[in-house]
Amino acid sequence: MAAVAASALALTACSSGGEKAAEKPDGPVTVKVWAWYPEFKAVVDQYNATHTDVKIEWTNAGTGQDQYTKLQTALKAGKGAPDVVQLELQEIPTFALTKHLVDLGKHGANDVKGDYVDWAWKQVSSGDQVYAIPVDAGPMAMMYREDIFKKYNLTVPTTWDEYKAQAEKLKAASGGKSFITDFGANDGGFMTGLFWQAGAKPYAYDLANPSSIGVNVNNAEAKKVLEYWEGLVNGGLADTTAFHTTDFYNGLNTEKYATYIAAGWGPGYIQANAAGSSGKWKVAPLPQWAAGENKQGDWGGSSFAVTDQAKYPDVAAKVAMELFGAKNTEAWKIGIDKAFLFPTATPVLESDTFKNKQYDFFGGQKVNEVFVPAYNQIGELAWSPFNSYNFNQLTTNLNQAIEKKTSWTAALDTAQENVKNYATQQGFKVQ
Repeated sequence: MAAVAASALALTACSSGGEKAAEKPDGPVTVKVWAWYPEFKAVVDQYNATHTDVKIEWTNAGTGQDQYTKLQTALKAGKGAPDVVQLELQEIPTFALTKHLVDLGKHGANDVKGDYVDWAWKQVSSGDQVYAIPVDAGPMAMMYREDIFKKYNLTVPTTWDEYKAQAEKLKAASGGKSFITDFGANDGGFMTGLFWQAGAKPYAYDLANPSSIGVNVNNAEAKKVLEYWEGLVNGGLADTTAFHTTDFYNGLNTEKYATYIAAGWGPGYIQANAAGSSGKWKVAPLPQWAAGENKQGDWGGSSFAVTDQAKYPDVAAKVAMELFGAKNTEAWKIGIDKAFLFPTATPVLESDTFKNKQYDFFGGQKVNEVFVPAYNQIGELAWSPFNSYNFNQLTTNLNQAIEKKTSWTAALDTAQENVKNYATQQGFKVQ
């Protein structure tokens, strides 16, 4: 994706495609969809069974970057792209900048704006222009091993200071065998979620002014977060095993980790990868930087966008809005119960079915009573149109600092310098 921003700036004066008129066939209109959601075949089958005017053809073109590479190639070639595509929220500016996304605001998307909280809608729009429809998100919370907390007489922390105090108590009581948690420095989304909660604003960017960007990766709030976690790691209180690895999963399954700073999709993720610890976990709100605050961050989330290769953009827009729309309760039953997605649509979030859902893995706890209020309190955050490079700089520089035992905040300074240089090289006016 490194070349996307550079080529896209040259296209900013061009209008987005996908608006051409086309005579519809007598039978159902075929809409090609690329997505990697778990259990998505059942969602597609449900949609096709309840619509006679549309037929979805679904392809799993890969997860994340694998799909994005194929998508970028197809968009450049002018052929081979899907009508509707899953995009993670942080990738929307990158693809919107290419002018290959249809403005869904012209196809009624603003009519469903009220189904989403303000921060989520702003992730996919700029003014009346709508680049995608939100699907799922990742509000953050603290999962904790209730058995370990009881074993070592730990109390559930409500602030990060209390969290550190419990970590010190755990280290002493367990003889250093247990960590309070694992800090996965290989995941830029995780780190950004923590920065987000602290109030960091790494970028000032609006697609309404696409050639200008403010870069402040090494802001004071982000440095505060890294100084805190550097202290936990250097004190032997937190581990640094890479997320999404066998060693990490083993840590969740055993008594190695007492907590897991997780996202709203975490219940399904941990159930699938740490089945041996079923019934031992609970969920509590994310610790705060100051007592009494209610600041939240997001880790992950995705949407449906329509590409300019859609022959019938109005139909494709309808599919994007309806597939996981607020009224599609059957699709969300699959999405929640089987795919463990955390919905962005407020009517789904606030439904008794979702809020009161009990999770056996968490001893019957209604974990969404924690995640939903967290989601509703998330503030705004702007992404850059080169997020792959941004995440790479965060993870590469921080992992080097961990390995060499050098300053984490200095690593952030290095990322800041590299990102500013990169943005300038790509043709952006850096503020």
